[in-house]
Amino acid sequence: MFVSVLNSQMVRYLIVGGWNTVFGAAVYALLYNGFGQHVHYLLLLIPANILAITNAFLGYRYIVFRSRGRMLQEYLRCNVVYGGMMLFNALLLYLLVTLLSLAPPIANATSCVRCAIAMASSIV
Repeated sequence: MFVSVLNSQMVRYLIVGGWNTVFGAAVYALLYNGFGQHVHYLLLLIPANILAITNAFLGYRYIVFRSRGRMLQEYLRCNVVYGGMMLFNALLLYLLVTLLSLAPPIANATSCVRCAIAMASSIV
């Protein structure tokens, strides 16, 4: 039964999406802890998102969709989708840090979860 559940593309999508949310928030927190004294917290979203988008792409390509298509084309398409979410994430991060005085890693984790819920709810 467990194997048949994992054969569901929707279940694999939600698992990979959940992993990527944790991964993206952790990468940002590590970058902030390492470079936050010298680099503006919003600029740290750029390398964090490059790593998170690449992680998401690999998970979706090989685990969720099991794609055999053109890798570069699919990677660019993934960047377009996640790039739009990065802009929303940056705005939400700015608002949470500025208005609620949350520490950037906490604000980013909150924002990442919100973005993940928005993406998951759009397909469920």
